[in-house]
Amino acid sequence: MRLLVRFFGFLFAAGTVVFLVGVAAAAGLIWHFSKDLPDYSQLQDYEPPVMTRVHASDGQLLGEYAKERRLYLPIQAIPKLVVNAFLAAEDKNFYEHGGLDYTGMARAGLLYLQNIGSNRRPQGASTITQQVAKNFLLTNEVSFDRKIKEALLAMRIERTYSKDKILELYLNEIYLGLGAYGIAAASLVYFDKSVNELTVSEAAYLAALPKAPSTLHPVKNRDRAIERRNYVIDRLVENGWTKQADADKARKETLSVTGRGSHAHIFAGEYFAEEVRRDILERYGEKKLYEGGLSVRTTLDPKMQVMARKTMTNGLVNYDEARGYRGATNKIDISGDWGVKLAEVKSLSDISPWKMAVVLDVSDQSARIGFQPGRELGGAVSKDRQTGLISLDGVRWAKPAAGPTRGKTPTAVSQVLSSGDVIYVDPLTQKDGSIIEGQFRLRQYPEVSGAMVAMDPNTGRVLAMVGGFSFDQSQFNRATQAYRQPGSSFKPLVYSAAMDNGYTPSTVVIDAPIEIDQGSGNGVWRPENYSTGKYYGPTTMRNALTRSLNTVTVRLAQDVGMPLIGEYAKRFGVYDELPNYLSYALGAGETTVMRMVTAYSMFANGGRRVKSTLIDRIQDRYGHTIFKHDQRECRGCDAPDGWKNQPEPQLIDRREQVIDPMTAYQITSMMESVVQSGTATVMREVGKPIAGKTGTTNDEKDAWFVGFSPDVVVGIYVGYDKPRNLGRGGTGGVLSAPIAKDFMKLALADKPAVPFKVPAGIKLIRVDAKTGMRAGPGDGGRTILEAFKPGTAPPDNYSVIGVADADGRSQQIAPDTDRMFMRPGTGGLY
Repeated sequence: MRLLVRFFGFLFAAGTVVFLVGVAAAAGLIWHFSKDLPDYSQLQDYEPPVMTRVHASDGQLLGEYAKERRLYLPIQAIPKLVVNAFLAAEDKNFYEHGGLDYTGMARAGLLYLQNIGSNRRPQGASTITQQVAKNFLLTNEVSFDRKIKEALLAMRIERTYSKDKILELYLNEIYLGLGAYGIAAASLVYFDKSVNELTVSEAAYLAALPKAPSTLHPVKNRDRAIERRNYVIDRLVENGWTKQADADKARKETLSVTGRGSHAHIFAGEYFAEEVRRDILERYGEKKLYEGGLSVRTTLDPKMQVMARKTMTNGLVNYDEARGYRGATNKIDISGDWGVKLAEVKSLSDISPWKMAVVLDVSDQSARIGFQPGRELGGAVSKDRQTGLISLDGVRWAKPAAGPTRGKTPTAVSQVLSSGDVIYVDPLTQKDGSIIEGQFRLRQYPEVSGAMVAMDPNTGRVLAMVGGFSFDQSQFNRATQAYRQPGSSFKPLVYSAAMDNGYTPSTVVIDAPIEIDQGSGNGVWRPENYSTGKYYGPTTMRNALTRSLNTVTVRLAQDVGMPLIGEYAKRFGVYDELPNYLSYALGAGETTVMRMVTAYSMFANGGRRVKSTLIDRIQDRYGHTIFKHDQRECRGCDAPDGWKNQPEPQLIDRREQVIDPMTAYQITSMMESVVQSGTATVMREVGKPIAGKTGTTNDEKDAWFVGFSPDVVVGIYVGYDKPRNLGRGGTGGVLSAPIAKDFMKLALADKPAVPFKVPAGIKLIRVDAKTGMRAGPGDGGRTILEAFKPGTAPPDNYSVIGVADADGRSQQIAPDTDRMFMRPGTGGLY
């Protein structure tokens, strides 16, 4: 008995020693690993990288920019279904444990012992809290050291933060595949839905992803993905978090995903979205753009953008097709599976409804074509093979652009197409616009390019922008980056400088040949009107602008002085510095469509400065406005106590007055004549008050039109990226104005025909349309109402600026009180 007592005493003592040693060892181990633990308190102020989202003016999503696609949602905004799905998949006892799941750890330990030597990855048994510790504060290293640190951090995190805060961090940080971080981004990437729209099946699939998103790919590993999804659905039922009937329905659903790229989400908005991205990058830098979670509200009008894209591309295509068919874009071997070979050919993805196709066989009457198959989410070529027909009507436009048959209309499809040709097509339509089922029309993307900008003249808000035929073909934005000669579309700035310095629309200037010695051995410059050899003699400034007469503009520039015109060009923002050469008065300098449209906006709005913008407002991740374009002061807008019969709010506009409002109206009125009877008469088809000016550069390399209604300014140029002649008749009135006409007809279809506002002080006086002199009682239908500023009036005598010398060459005479008069009865000048 005594021996037994002694034995148990020994065991107790030994056990006590072992216990104390174990406690000491554990304490030492905890101290060892605790001293190098990261500071978990940083979770309190954690700001994860969040994507920047860009929206159109009506709220539609335009683009998303991020290195890690993430939208941060507070736990209160995440539906219970989604929360329960992740708890069922990852940690059903999350709200009960203190950071560690001891049962799971024991199970993982036994499994580890069983798998020793098998080279299998150990099972982690990590709780959601442990995953937060690992994802935020540790690495993915597989080691006991990391697991111990993870456990220690998990217990400290549990003591510091609420369960909801921990779960919020987890659901927003976890990587779920396809570049999506967090549940909100994953919901958009996989299903193009907000988290509130997810079904039981979809929520269960997303909850299955954290373990191994790459091995649960919805296309590459569909069967395994469905198996894991169904496992999560079963756990939802087992935990009482969903009804059996809902679970049965969810299991039967196919795993259907909707891939969502990072491109512009509004069709035809690619150039606009990229310009906004560059703007934000320049303002705030790369980190803010891709990680700052900015919310950007842009000025884009999606409906107007589609109108602009449609009319611009139609104009480019019509011009290009009139010059003939250049041949197939590529050629492939169609033996075997032609779909796989065609899928490898780079196609333009943003020119819908055009499609890439390959000619499978061809006869005189038709060609059978196969369409380029799409790719599934995993990148595999779709097995779907669709075909169609091209009849003779579909290739009738395709006259050869070169060779012995150049310009001849094809009489057989086989003259245009051959087997293996890779081409673009779109549905063939009848005259009434209806589609002929199964038949297609041959297309080719144009070599010529150009740009269009539509702007609100009162605010500078860019409503639509087209930077070229296809963003997928070329990301170079010709609206903002292409510097081209504006030609005669620059003339209104020359005329405005003259109007501000004593000229009137009725001032008469001689239109006749002129020679200018350029000095320093540079020879003599002889500017000519576009219609070479045709001159109109004494001409009012209104008629000169209407007919776009170059010699009149040069005489004005001589008289006013190029330094002053350069100042006006700078004031309007067309050029930063304009050289003092007279040729620049004819638009020989280079500028952009955006700059020209902004300048014309100042004519349209009465002479107030506008600054073009693509962005209305930018907010940070907390909703604070960090930028807004509208800088007007709103007096009386703050009414914390509501309305109590106080005066209505007033907007205070402190923008600079660039030119006299009366000058702006005079130029606008003169540009209305350009539309009514000048080089842009095609614009009359719009059926609304329109003012504008065409422009054509030397050798017809660029064709311009810039014009406006009281509500919208539009500017267009057409030209080759590497400038070359556009062909006979390639003028602004023939190429660009018709595009502007088509756009304005659509954009203004629902707008009333509002005339341009006449500013206070302007006098409208009836004058002879040809001479500019005050109209008499019997002048009849040759009169117009002309706009005059206070202190000016129609001339009583026929005074002319400019006179021919004895040799017939034109000379410049500065305007003064003693104008040169028409010799009575002779028509000569003296």
